[in-house]
Amino acid sequence: MKRRQGWLFFIIFLLTLSIYLLINFPLQLGLDLKGGSQLTLQLVKDEGNVTKEELEAVNAVLDKRVNNLGVAESNLQTLGRDQLILELPGEQNPLSASRVLGKTALLEFRTQKESTSSQLNNLQLQRFKINDLIEQFNISDKRNKDSLSIIKDNLAEIENDINYSSNYQNLFDNLVDTKKYISNEIANLFNKTDLSGKDLINAGRRQEQTNNNWEVLLSFNNEGGEKFAEITKSLAGTDRLLSIVLDGESISEASVGSQFINTGITGGSAVISGNFSAENARELEVQLKGGSLPLPIEIVETNTIGPLLGSKNIIKSLYAAICGLLFVGIFMIFNYRILGFVSVISLIFYGFFNLALYSLIPVTLTLPGIAGLILSIGMAVDANVLIFERIREELINGKTLIRSIDSGFQRANSSIIDGHITTLVSCFVLFILGTNFVKGFAATLGIGVLVSLFTSLNCSKTILKFLTTYQYLRQKALYLNRSYPQ
Repeated sequence: MKRRQGWLFFIIFLLTLSIYLLINFPLQLGLDLKGGSQLTLQLVKDEGNVTKEELEAVNAVLDKRVNNLGVAESNLQTLGRDQLILELPGEQNPLSASRVLGKTALLEFRTQKESTSSQLNNLQLQRFKINDLIEQFNISDKRNKDSLSIIKDNLAEIENDINYSSNYQNLFDNLVDTKKYISNEIANLFNKTDLSGKDLINAGRRQEQTNNNWEVLLSFNNEGGEKFAEITKSLAGTDRLLSIVLDGESISEASVGSQFINTGITGGSAVISGNFSAENARELEVQLKGGSLPLPIEIVETNTIGPLLGSKNIIKSLYAAICGLLFVGIFMIFNYRILGFVSVISLIFYGFFNLALYSLIPVTLTLPGIAGLILSIGMAVDANVLIFERIREELINGKTLIRSIDSGFQRANSSIIDGHITTLVSCFVLFILGTNFVKGFAATLGIGVLVSLFTSLNCSKTILKFLTTYQYLRQKALYLNRSYPQ
């Protein structure tokens, strides 16, 4: 009796913990439930067809970038021989995602050419003015014509042969294009070296102590660290600079102090400081962590699934789940009476335990995932039916209620465990070989099957034993259908 009371308190504790987890760790929803963006990506190759190996390599790099973006349950799959489809749940701005994912992210370290100091200083001054204009543009009121007029005049002073429009967006695009052009010109004043992004092992970011700008931290492998030391040794104490170039654009140029003449900068690390905002530094960090794309890609199509459509899917799924549980509960109570009532309580516990595990792992819930959850509910009900039929057989054979309950659970154990194990094997195969949505279905079904084992064999028995402590609830008539002899 004390042992069964201990199980009851343990189940109540699990229920309380499940409710706490669901309140503090909300469920993660997939693209079809939460809304988000879908991007169709086209691989670009100048000569020949895209090979399977190149497609897989691009897939791997993009997968790393998406993971570093922190997008949950993203779905990246191939389409034909040279396209990829990327789904980003919760991302309502596909342009922002494409800016991070679409860059080649070819990182290079270059050394300044001889006799280019005057030309470099002039270009750096122009880039500084462009950055200042972009900052003014970001903080100015879009409707303030005076601010836009000043920006346009300053832009014309820098490049008087640039065509620009009075349109706000066109003017901003012109600023960005001008900055890119100047950065390309700066990069052309530097010679390429053997050190590149392939020598990186990690990238990070931090805020500078003296201002609000951010900088990106780089860590090289052993070979890359040696190359970096040799390059900085050759530049130390001279007026030549070291340039960090990303996709052909120089984003930072730095001098090397004379104290590094003998050894260069050792330690295998470097810092990129280019007046980055927090968002710019994060984007660069993501690109560098993911690695360089073997081939450039183009965003050929973008689709946005609004949160309204996702909420409709949630409501429909909720209605379907409630109606299903309601009909199952009515059937169980009508056919099994007290035993059916026990199964309904056990299913409620089962639902809370399941959802709590989804939020704790975490599992991103999609429509296929909900299908797996509902199917696992059927498995849980089926286990209860096996147990209750065994209990009825024992009661009909003349055994007492308590002995019938013990015998019913004991005799049904092997059948329930065998059925659940075969389902778990199927879930494992689906999870290993299936696509993301199939994996979501397999994950929710597998978790549900494991929870079902616990609720069917422990929760149901504990609740039933607790009810039988009341004398009124020990009548056999409450456990047998009228079609059975009593």
